[in-house]
Amino acid sequence: MSTLVTEINKTKESAFSADETPLLSVVMPCLNEADTLATCINKAKRGIADSGVRGEIIIADNGSTDASVEIAERLGARVVHVKEKGYGNALMGGIEAAKGKYILMGDADDSYDLQEIPRFVNKLNENYELVMGCRLPGGGGKVEKNAMPLLHRWWGNPMFSFMARLWFNAPFHDVHCGMRAFTKDFYKSLDQRCTGMEFATEMTIKASA
Repeated sequence: MSTLVTEINKTKESAFSADETPLLSVVMPCLNEADTLATCINKAKRGIADSGVRGEIIIADNGSTDASVEIAERLGARVVHVKEKGYGNALMGGIEAAKGKYILMGDADDSYDLQEIPRFVNKLNENYELVMGCRLPGGGGKVEKNAMPLLHRWWGNPMFSFMARLWFNAPFHDVHCGMRAFTKDFYKSLDQRCTGMEFATEMTIKASA
């Protein structure tokens, strides 16, 4: 098994059409993200197109009461309705429905630049099974001004990432980064169980075992 830590910081149409099987599925969990969802979907479209692969965009909706579902459908994303509440549940539902061999997960609040998709796809094409993003300077990342609470930026994330490296030999600088890509077969081998925000941490720990 090859597991890669890729420290990734911060136009065209999608190459996917309904009658083709995508290589890449971009999965975004969503709960009332109407303010930013269109931006994220359009960035994902550009990222897929620039990666040169067939792709699909899946919005794993977790019970939105705003216009999120309408926005996603209008922009051509596939909406998967996930009744069980929680970040992890939404992702598991979206990934289960994904058709691609490759999965890229990213949030729908525009906190990650989905135009960076080609950098992840390039590493997956080199037969890596997991490609991690990184927002922290220790891994070459960059946090924009006001993008992360100071306590999380300078204490919480660095501390938990250090603990994961120390306790689990996890080769990651940012264990909580929500933008990452992996093969669907690798994901299935992890047998993810966590239904909340701890979903991402569970993945990094299991991938390091």
